[in-house]
Amino acid sequence: MRKLYFRLPRTLGTLLLVLGALMATPAQAQDDLLNQLEEQTPPATGSSVVDATFKSSRLINGHTIQTPGQGTMVFLISHRFGTLNSGAYNFFGLDQASIRLGLEYGLTDRLTVGIGRSSLEKTLDSFVKYKALRQTTGAHPMPVSITLFASSALTTLKYNDLVERTLTRRMTYAYQALIARKFSPELSLQLMPTLIHRNLVASEQDQHDVYAIGFGGRQKLTKRTSLNLEYYYLVPSNKPNEVRNSLAVGFDIETGGHVFQLHVTNSQGMIEKFFVANTQGNFFKGDLYFGFNVNRNFTLRSQDKFRK
Repeated sequence: MRKLYFRLPRTLGTLLLVLGALMATPAQAQDDLLNQLEEQTPPATGSSVVDATFKSSRLINGHTIQTPGQGTMVFLISHRFGTLNSGAYNFFGLDQASIRLGLEYGLTDRLTVGIGRSSLEKTLDSFVKYKALRQTTGAHPMPVSITLFASSALTTLKYNDLVERTLTRRMTYAYQALIARKFSPELSLQLMPTLIHRNLVASEQDQHDVYAIGFGGRQKLTKRTSLNLEYYYLVPSNKPNEVRNSLAVGFDIETGGHVFQLHVTNSQGMIEKFFVANTQGNFFKGDLYFGFNVNRNFTLRSQDKFRK
């Protein structure tokens, strides 16, 4: 019988599955997503906030420092097809697909909560995201924006391997510090130190904690298009067996109220426990998952009720 190894969770994760009652009032579609991202509270210091560092809350697979404005809900559809090298029989991956549906809500201009559900391992996830520092210009400029991120994921897949899988053992947690700088209207870069804690691992040799350093950026091509890159380097001492570094290249198209993100990546999963700690594909041998994200913003509170 296969053995799996378990450790009790750390303190932060279990407070994250609490996000259900966010849709009490009718949604009103917005005309321009970029305007919503830029409608932030100006600082009282007289400094000028550098915002819209990215056009979406996602870079490709992972999060950006960006948070929706207060009272704004984001509906996010993420899709990954099978690998391009799976052959004509599988229509080069288009016969195989996984999907994640998510909702994010701005409690304030800086604090966001979100939930989602992935078809991969039938996983439920939730997260909290807080913009701790904002890049500013002026007399006392802040060179970067920093957003803190924490998430939990619960696998609900049924197994037949005789391993006891309690609710706690099915949990995985992710913690990130997202550090970004907008160098110009065209170029933004982001650094993502990451910790993934897995309550259940496959062998005694596997570490429960996986550390990674993520790098990414966005280069604007035209007024409404950009080229994005994202890479997560796994720290060798805690690297899980047979897991590869995640690499993704994407192309964003912004329209009124939508951001379409098209990309290829060697990661099938769309949340941190998958693409950071369980990427299996070799990017340079054709294990490429074509996919897309679609973002749609809604305002759940009228403008005259904001920030009172």
